[in-house]
Amino acid sequence: MPSLLVIIFVLEVVSHLVNSIGAATINSLLWTLLNYLPVSTSKTAKQHRQLQAEFLKVRKELNATSSQDEFAKWAKLRRTHDKLLDQLEKSKQSQEGAKSKFDTYLTGFRLLVTKVPQYGLPFWYSKEPMFWLPYGWFPYYAEWLMSFPKAPMGSVSIVSWQLACNGMVTLLTELITSILGLVLKAKQGQPQQGKAKVKVPAGAANAKSESAASAQQEKKEL
Repeated sequence: MPSLLVIIFVLEVVSHLVNSIGAATINSLLWTLLNYLPVSTSKTAKQHRQLQAEFLKVRKELNATSSQDEFAKWAKLRRTHDKLLDQLEKSKQSQEGAKSKFDTYLTGFRLLVTKVPQYGLPFWYSKEPMFWLPYGWFPYYAEWLMSFPKAPMGSVSIVSWQLACNGMVTLLTELITSILGLVLKAKQGQPQQGKAKVKVPAGAANAKSESAASAQQEKKEL
């Protein structure tokens, strides 16, 4: 069943990526992208950004205005500042509520797409062989392990294939991470070219030290 082999492999890759990147990071990224699409939440997010920019502008102007010299202007800016702050707090609470609901839906969708197939497919296709092993190449106990739990003897079960995909994805990730780390370390350890050290001749150094000593002696005599 080649299609099932590919599905299991893709599920393990997606699950490993989600675990490596982090569900919270993915949710925040998708929420940010969603706010730039022509949907209802994007309009609210745009209004929140405009309100935040207006609040910062008024706050900056308020800080630059003296309450003693320009009291009337300062009082007007203060009222505007407090009004915008109240609106900004309400808008922020609304945004946080919408994001919380979005995170809940996205978490449910992610579980439905990844975790449910990861546990459901091995249960449903537990008796189906993924592929057959060459006859006589492996001992009996090895064939029994690879066909566990209910696949025919001499075949690879969906559970064994799932474990193999998980191990392979983990090893490849660690290998790529190690290679990138070595490359970055090698680049950082390379000496900077073009900064050659200028060697001072020994004779010039001795002459310089003798002239300095004679100058000090003359100062002492004076």
